[in-house]
Amino acid sequence: MMSTKTTTSALRSLRRTSLLPSSFASLNNAVNVCVVPSSSRAQSTAAEPEKKTLVSINQNIHGNMQLSKSWRNKPLFRRQGDVRFRTGLEAANLLVQEAKRRDAHEEQFIDSVESTMQCLSPIFERNPRYAFVAKQLMEPERFIQFRVPWLDDTGVIRMNRGYRVQFSSSLGPYEGALHFGSHVNSATVKSLAFDKVFANGLTGYALGAAVGGSDINPFDKSESEIQRFCQSFMTELVKYVGPDVDLPVMGMGVGEKEIGYLFGQYKRINSKSSSGGRPFLSVSDPSAPGVGVVHFANEMLTDKGDSLEGKRCLIVGSGKVARSVARKLLEFGAIPLTFSDSSGHVYEPDGIDSGKLNTLSKIKDERGALLGRYIIASTTAQFNDPSSILDIPCDLCFPCAAMNDITEEGANKLADNGCTAVIEGGYSTVTPGARKILKKRGLLYGPHTLTLNGASISNALGPNVSDKQFAEEVSRIYRDTKATAQEFNARGDLFLGANVSGFLRVANAMLNQGAV
Repeated sequence: MMSTKTTTSALRSLRRTSLLPSSFASLNNAVNVCVVPSSSRAQSTAAEPEKKTLVSINQNIHGNMQLSKSWRNKPLFRRQGDVRFRTGLEAANLLVQEAKRRDAHEEQFIDSVESTMQCLSPIFERNPRYAFVAKQLMEPERFIQFRVPWLDDTGVIRMNRGYRVQFSSSLGPYEGALHFGSHVNSATVKSLAFDKVFANGLTGYALGAAVGGSDINPFDKSESEIQRFCQSFMTELVKYVGPDVDLPVMGMGVGEKEIGYLFGQYKRINSKSSSGGRPFLSVSDPSAPGVGVVHFANEMLTDKGDSLEGKRCLIVGSGKVARSVARKLLEFGAIPLTFSDSSGHVYEPDGIDSGKLNTLSKIKDERGALLGRYIIASTTAQFNDPSSILDIPCDLCFPCAAMNDITEEGANKLADNGCTAVIEGGYSTVTPGARKILKKRGLLYGPHTLTLNGASISNALGPNVSDKQFAEEVSRIYRDTKATAQEFNARGDLFLGANVSGFLRVANAMLNQGAV
């Protein structure tokens, strides 16, 4: 009898050479190809149905793909002559060039497109039809920009820009974060919305992708100013969001208070403010994003035969996600060492315990408060010593602050100081160049498209989900991502696995829906 190892090898060979039917089956009818060990095969019965998961519903992520010559011969672009491609990498490069032609001024969006298309090139190689879907997917379904006028405490009219980029509704209603911050612009929200397509597709839930926000700095405003701003922001945004249409969630600079103000204004304007008994803009668990980050980190280490217990963890940032990451790390027996904000960073050489974390949280819960105040409450903390937070020796790094915080130089510093893994707790905190350094130097990397799905998991499972159920769902998503990376000859590359898995779910839905 053929061994499992031999069967698996034969199946992989078959995947590279076999063809799928030219028509794509319904998503609901697609199933995974699986290899049953010979010892178990005799015990299984024909009457026993195969247990389906959210991945098995996906159009053969781990199955065969058709090498369609007819699609390879079609022009990918028809501008100044027909433009065709011969290889998957060539298709990816053509798509990046098109993005640069259209949106050369949006550097963050171009970075996202370039990184993603490099991951997807093996798909274009196996089935060229997906390159045409990717071309379609690069353009958002709707880009909304509007002015947000509001009165400050002195009675002066202030003006900010508001955004909502509804990128894809192929899998379901739009869902994604709102971000408030002076760094927010059209390129930022477009880039994050593009990444959100793959993040939400990866989960397997019926969720589309959207991201929005405003260029207001919420940290130097009073509570009454933030309330007036949120009311003005929602007065315009209400035209485009709602239950079963678009669900904004917390993001950078947007916490429970901001969501509360936004919901209050929404229900003043709309008579329908709930769906399925759940209020619109309800917050299932504010700590869910941070809890998800730590559970994904635990899966990554467990997969390597290691654990979080005793690991010295560098946390960059001090917002709600950073603090919930620290609290969950303590539950796993890890040792949080640092927090940071615009004033600098605090470093506790012996670790931050629950008491110190509570003290720090009380400070940061006050709008606009800076970490420097923590020094008064702690006799052991070091403030801005050493001068760079990345110079502190650690086992794991959790960047939970600004975008592009971890550069190539920072990645090298972390590797030099003994760090073994970087797990993103913030959106796009690691630059594309830094990702290459991490891979080159052998550090594990958890991309935000994978690790920041805690809020989606919490919303899908409901408000009464247990930590065990949450962890099981995280484990399922991690296994799917890992298996996809392995399927495409990139063992351990979670960035590629997350993008490919998310893309295939969205792309197959788009193929079923036609030119939308």
